[in-house]
Amino acid sequence: MDILAAATLLFLTMDPLGNIPVFLSVLEKVAPERRTKVVLRELLLALVILLLFLYFGSNILSAMNLSQESIQVAGGIILFLIAIKMLFPVPRAARVEEDIEGEPLLVPLAIPMIAGPSAIAILLIISNDQPERMLDWTIAVVIAWLGTAIILFPAAWLKKVLGQRGLVAMERLMGMLLVAIAVQMFLDGVAGFLKNHS
Repeated sequence: MDILAAATLLFLTMDPLGNIPVFLSVLEKVAPERRTKVVLRELLLALVILLLFLYFGSNILSAMNLSQESIQVAGGIILFLIAIKMLFPVPRAARVEEDIEGEPLLVPLAIPMIAGPSAIAILLIISNDQPERMLDWTIAVVIAWLGTAIILFPAAWLKKVLGQRGLVAMERLMGMLLVAIAVQMFLDGVAGFLKNHS
């Protein structure tokens, strides 16, 4: 996997277009003059979390005695479930507004909207599979994060331009791509397990 492929995969799992309604809903409770600062803070927190899992993910796997294959299979399943939700969405309001009072901090914008389980699973896989390429993976994380930031900062404007139908169409397209990636990740994990235990 090259840098661009890793960045694209991470960008798709971060799902910034699908998260626009979530961000706008949560930010309604924040004073207008504070919204840009809150979005920047949450984006930076998400970046820190992603980089922590990238650099210390192998230690987590070792401490929990988890194999690369088990993370690949689990990551494929999680990614598949997220892709299915993108293709067949349920009403977001019931999932997002969990009586968050005041400004959101870390939850739900940084985690799990940006640094979600699929993105973390992908980072665990690539950092454990090719630890000698940590600089490449760091660049991929930053590229994906920048792409997400570029979309989420002007979220209100994008929603007006694309409209609800446009956002849904884009999210469905991203979901279709993620289904294929999730199946491949799952199959790679199963193949690796069979190879190592045959």
